[in-house]
Amino acid sequence: MSPAVAAGQSDTIAAIATAVAAGQGSVAIVRLSGPRAEAIGRRLFEVQGRQVWESHRVLYGHVIDPADGSRVDEALLLLMRAPRSFTREDVVEFHCHGGRVAVRRVLEQVLAAGARPAGPGEFSQRAFLNGRLDLTRAEAIGEMIAARSRRAAELAMAGIDGGLQRLISGLRDQLLDALAELEARVDFEDELPPLDGPALVRVLEEAKGELERLVAEARQGELLREGLRVAIVGRPNVGKSSLLNLLARRERAIVTDRPGTTRDLLESELVIEGVPLTLLDTAGIRPTDDPVERLGIERSRTALASADVVLLLYDLSQGWLPADQELRNLVPQGVPLLVVGNKADRLGEAQRRLVGSEGPADVVISALDGDGEAELAARLLERCGAGETEAITVALNARQRDLAAGAAGDLARSLEAAAAGLPWDFWTIDLRTAAGRLGAITGEEVSEAVLDRVFARFCIGK
Repeated sequence: MSPAVAAGQSDTIAAIATAVAAGQGSVAIVRLSGPRAEAIGRRLFEVQGRQVWESHRVLYGHVIDPADGSRVDEALLLLMRAPRSFTREDVVEFHCHGGRVAVRRVLEQVLAAGARPAGPGEFSQRAFLNGRLDLTRAEAIGEMIAARSRRAAELAMAGIDGGLQRLISGLRDQLLDALAELEARVDFEDELPPLDGPALVRVLEEAKGELERLVAEARQGELLREGLRVAIVGRPNVGKSSLLNLLARRERAIVTDRPGTTRDLLESELVIEGVPLTLLDTAGIRPTDDPVERLGIERSRTALASADVVLLLYDLSQGWLPADQELRNLVPQGVPLLVVGNKADRLGEAQRRLVGSEGPADVVISALDGDGEAELAARLLERCGAGETEAITVALNARQRDLAAGAAGDLARSLEAAAAGLPWDFWTIDLRTAAGRLGAITGEEVSEAVLDRVFARFCIGK
């Protein structure tokens, strides 16, 4: 059970709510929430001049050590009294100097004054428990913080605005209305007008179809949030490092004409069409007696097994060789593969047309001058199922997807009961389960254990 639930939210929690790094960021925030937040703030904050302690007013002063009255930091204090705060509790924020030392000293004073350290996501969990957020909005906040691309942030913002909650709650209301109609007929059929069975079936079919659409689109949403690991593999000196540098827009890898230059696994992150990619530039796989190069090659094999998609590069000027085919055979079954012919700049126009139409290459490029880069990016996203992310307006996360898929299966069984002409009460069994699953998505029907798992994935201070 979470600390907030176990304590009945009667205690006051505190945490650093901003990233902490030496020399990075001019301002850091220590956040408190709970019944003693204002009292702790008044004890530790020495106001300058004749400023008034009012809700949603910023005060200027110093954080002090009550033991000796010494000043810990020059700061601002923001007081937000319940219920006009994120958690719907009294909230105090100390806006301190950034870095590591000052903000940690302020947090130490706050904890010594009676607050306890907040757990991961505990502020958001309190906001949910106090009715400030539904569960989809709370999860969207975590997704916004973790967003690795503008498109992922847009989807998270749609969740924060309640787009997913309204959609799921609307579907759940339809199922509950249908369930009420059926259960009324079970108990009072002789006293009620006949139920329009075909109309009810249409409602269930439409809800099932909408859930199946959301489940199908969840994969695109996952790609936008989590991104893809792309392993670039190929024989030594086919241009893997040149391609990595081209896509990353910077010199990430050393490029030479000497085979075996890349001896370790290099990673570079970038975003293509809103999808975050982690490019893995692997060591060229070939027989070698060099122990360092052998270690790099072994890491390349491991990268193949863990990649979401493999980009196999070969040298167009040398053609498709048996060694290239051997590499292709190493790609694990089920991992998407894109074969890319490189060094097109060394071919004549007629040769390039022939390679593009008859060769093994899915895409023909020149990593040296960037020719073919746009087509490579488009084909890469298409190959791993991320080519239609622009059409998505809301996206389920893994927890929500599993519940939605389960609800769609429940509705399918209710429809089977309807098609078999079974009595009304046979329709209600799976329909009630489906409505419960949708309630679990928004948090209307959810256990404390599930809440703990959801909020444990948040960062400290949110």
